[in-house]
Amino acid sequence: MVSRFESIVLPLLLGAICIALWSLSVHWTGTKVFPSPLQVVRGVGELWRRGLLLPYLRDSLVRVAVGYAAAVALGVPLGLCVGWSRNLATAINPLVELLRPISPIAWIPVAIVFFGIGNLAPIFLVFLGAFFPIVVTTHDGVRAVPPMYLRAARNFGLSPPQMLRRVLLPAALPQILSGLRIALGIAWLVVVAAEMIAVDSGLGYLIIDARNAGKRYDLVVAGMLLIGATGLVLDLAARRLERVRALRWGFRAD
Repeated sequence: MVSRFESIVLPLLLGAICIALWSLSVHWTGTKVFPSPLQVVRGVGELWRRGLLLPYLRDSLVRVAVGYAAAVALGVPLGLCVGWSRNLATAINPLVELLRPISPIAWIPVAIVFFGIGNLAPIFLVFLGAFFPIVVTTHDGVRAVPPMYLRAARNFGLSPPQMLRRVLLPAALPQILSGLRIALGIAWLVVVAAEMIAVDSGLGYLIIDARNAGKRYDLVVAGMLLIGATGLVLDLAARRLERVRALRWGFRAD
């Protein structure tokens, strides 16, 4: 088992090695296009001084929060119902499996036609990106509940709504949370791609705007690292949720 000290030191050590290799590579090649780590840090400082860093980060997070919350609010109940009812699963699964393989990026032209250039288009794309993984993992979690749980619930006289709320949902919750974590990562990927086309703010817009306005690759790389760092924080937050005491039984101790 990895100790807490190792879990902090080892990633920091690897990060330091990567930054050193990055800096040496830029120096050895003499490139004037790809920025050095110091230039990227200066680019982040420039974004801060211009008052763009926090507003762009805020806009991206708000779009993800709204689209993801809508996906959770609709996807979890639908997944529970589809997992519970075989007839409903027979009716809905073909439509889900038809739409699920379509990349949310492919929906960008449709989203722009429906919602125009603004916040609604990326929010819609985030919703699509998160909705189907949530439905599928919730459905699979319900279907994986041991039949003995259901038989015991029937023996105690629980009604179908009570069985859904008191047996199926708690039993499937660990797998549902894993699906929510996966969906959150997808939502973050989708919003960055959508912001490169459908809006004029956010971290995705920052990258494409820096590329088009003077080929500022220091800002491009700065935006990429900000996206990665924010995604890491979101994933860590989701992992913390998985370790809530009431849910810890469903996950390994590592």
